[in-house]
Amino acid sequence: MSAPPSPSAPWGATIARPGHVYLVGAGPGDPELITVRGHRLLAAADVVVYDRLVHPEMLALAPTSAERVFVGKAAGLAVMSQAAIQEVLIDRAARGLAVVRLKGGDPFVFGRGSEEAEALARAGIPYEVVPAVSSSFGVPARADIPLTHRGLAASFAVVTAHRVPGADGHDWSALARIDTLVVMMGVSALPHIAETLIAAGRRPDTPVAMIERGTLPDERILITTLAEAPEHAARAQLRAPATIVIGEVVRVRATLHAAVAEAASRSTSDVPPMAAASPSETVSMSAGLPGETLSQGSHHVR
Repeated sequence: MSAPPSPSAPWGATIARPGHVYLVGAGPGDPELITVRGHRLLAAADVVVYDRLVHPEMLALAPTSAERVFVGKAAGLAVMSQAAIQEVLIDRAARGLAVVRLKGGDPFVFGRGSEEAEALARAGIPYEVVPAVSSSFGVPARADIPLTHRGLAASFAVVTAHRVPGADGHDWSALARIDTLVVMMGVSALPHIAETLIAAGRRPDTPVAMIERGTLPDERILITTLAEAPEHAARAQLRAPATIVIGEVVRVRATLHAAVAEAASRSTSDVPPMAAASPSETVSMSAGLPGETLSQGSHHVR
């Protein structure tokens, strides 16, 4: 049921077809990180059905004449049920309108995009899935934290902790053996996660990064350990949306920043200066993770 590109259209041409629904990932937060395809479809949309975490600047990409339907959800609260959202998509497409369903992150990674695609398929509505930079890897990457790194991590897993361990079907004993574990929607369940992983054999001093509002100007990054993460998250009043990274790869951030600082100290007039990334507040809350201090901004070698 996905809408194929027109055989006669050049590469990159956008045809937002009447009566079609486009399940578009908005990316991890920063509006600059939407895909070219997503941007072009937004610019041609008749209707935009969007979530709570979609940046306002993305909505500005749509025509002023486009209908905007907010269907945002937060923990325990929903403007519209999932069934009602699907009915909106079907209704607008059945009227012959080009519909963009704009979802935070990637539509097929904890975004219920596949459920919406299934509902559209059953209703005979053509659709297209437009993948995106998922928050699960985009947020850590922007924070200089890789999910894999030679010698440190050759595997990673991404899980949702919207429900506490023991009620979600996760095999936490198996997850404890994964090199890098990324937990989405895990702030409220953090005490349960830490306790369960440690009980399953994960070292209490395993590095943890907790990234609040990742890729946005008011991003906060807390660096700590698995054992101390719940206390430190509570002390810092960590709030959703937050991406939690558990594993030795968290140490790479400090290594990169130390390398940048060393390069800057050696710089001369003919060496380009270090360029600063989007502002962020980084707080190290564990003496066991050397190289991290309270600072403003992340620095990258360009």
